[in-house]
Amino acid sequence: MLEIFDTHTHLNVETFDGRVEEELALAKEMGVITHNVVGFDRPTIEKALELADQHPEIYATIGWHPTEAGSYSQEVEDWLVSQLSHPKVLALGEIGLDYYWMEDPKEVQIEVFQRQIQLSKDHDLPFVVHTRDALKDTYAVIKEAGVGPRGGIMHSFSGTLAEAQAFVDLGMMISFSGVVTFKKSTDLQEAAKYLPLENILVETDAPYLAPVPKRGRENRTAYTRYVVDMLADLRDLTVEEIAAATTQNAKRLFRVD
Repeated sequence: MLEIFDTHTHLNVETFDGRVEEELALAKEMGVITHNVVGFDRPTIEKALELADQHPEIYATIGWHPTEAGSYSQEVEDWLVSQLSHPKVLALGEIGLDYYWMEDPKEVQIEVFQRQIQLSKDHDLPFVVHTRDALKDTYAVIKEAGVGPRGGIMHSFSGTLAEAQAFVDLGMMISFSGVVTFKKSTDLQEAAKYLPLENILVETDAPYLAPVPKRGRENRTAYTRYVVDMLADLRDLTVEEIAAATTQNAKRLFRVD
């Protein structure tokens, strides 16, 4: 039986209200049996924890998204810290830099990113990184801060093999989303093909970034299967081998039995 671990999904957003049971059932049919639901502001963090409490196959990652950086404060940080002790919290995230939406100045985003990397170390957790149009600065911040012993994830990575390897050299894992299935993602496909298998994870980022053959539609956590299929094709391995390796990697990183 396939056992796929979707390391980054947003079953906690309004899109999935009243549909979580249905989503989990479809996912199970397609071999996706573990889900890391990522919260990025107070409402989605609260919902992620609620879902983790309700479903044994759901875990949570919580943090303050870079597009929310302007609202980060000591009060927010204290509240975030109070939630990190939840037994099903796997990591701190998604944190990072987003220069595409640019809701807040670079300096503000960088400071909030740095503070949360430190929080992840203080609380012995990996951290999960969102980066958009900011790869160079993201690398610089992580390199300067240093990756703690628990490591971290470059979520929905979209760079080249050389860029991916540079992050791996810092101690990060590379997570592939549906973007790797897109026809024009040739650089990313090269990264997925040649990176060491022990450094690779899979995810959906549902409801965003649906993979081929569902591109352009709402993404679903079940569709992690298509990412696994693509990696199997690229690496000339079986779907079972990719599923087993990426799930083992996720369990090792997150310390999940």
